[in-house]
Amino acid sequence: MQKKRSVNFILLIIVIILGTTLYKQFDFGTFIFQQPAMAVVYGITFLACLFLLIKAYRGKQ
Repeated sequence: MQKKRSVNFILLIIVIILGTTLYKQFDFGTFIFQQPAMAVVYGITFLACLFLLIKAYRGKQ
């Protein structure tokens, strides 16, 4: 019998919010961020949450 896989909704919401924030702050005309320091913080947090989300999802197999 297989276990049902569940997603951590809190991490999923954080990933969605940070992803849209990074997308909105990026200027595609000049390929730079509006606030580079905040983009670094958002990017590191985005990648960490995405890593934890994938790790938790794969660990339940």
